[in-house]
Amino acid sequence: MRVLIVHCHPCEESFGAALRDRALAELAAAGHESLLLDLYAQGFAPVLTAEQRRAYHTAGDNERGVEEHLAALRWCEVLIFVYPTWWYGQPAMLKGWLDRVWLPHATFRMPEPGKPIGRVLTNIRLVGAISTLGSPRWWWWLMGMPGRRILLTGLSVLCAPGCRTFWLGLHQMDSAGPERRAAFLDRVGQKLRRLR
Repeated sequence: MRVLIVHCHPCEESFGAALRDRALAELAAAGHESLLLDLYAQGFAPVLTAEQRRAYHTAGDNERGVEEHLAALRWCEVLIFVYPTWWYGQPAMLKGWLDRVWLPHATFRMPEPGKPIGRVLTNIRLVGAISTLGSPRWWWWLMGMPGRRILLTGLSVLCAPGCRTFWLGLHQMDSAGPERRAAFLDRVGQKLRRLR
């Protein structure tokens, strides 16, 4: 399968980088073809400028500056996000990537009167997220799991009909010792080895 990893963490020595590396290694070992978009390493500009906002609804014009990212989305069958959950959601860099790259005409069709938003990226059959969270699981659930809902519910409806999703989260990351971190890396490895 063709798998796109979107990684978002500013620190190369982070556990998030270890998760990214484990994901890429497991995908390669399982025979999948993978592509990495490392947003911080690439210096992605997450801020939607006034000019970009004015061009947002204009097909073609709205793709300027994010052509490589759109090509990666059109190429993949599986889209996996690897990032830390900060304040219950995506880091600003990743939220900005969603704002700038998930564009009308390129990734979805705008709704019309009496019709819902339309699917464009029907090549994507699976959307997954691998994240670390400072909060306990019960509190994150009480808060409504906003980061998970944005990616797995909000994006998957723009992909193939019946698009599958998965979520892997390490809660209470700030107090997770080496054993819990290693166990989570193994859980990520097991999930990606079984990817179909």
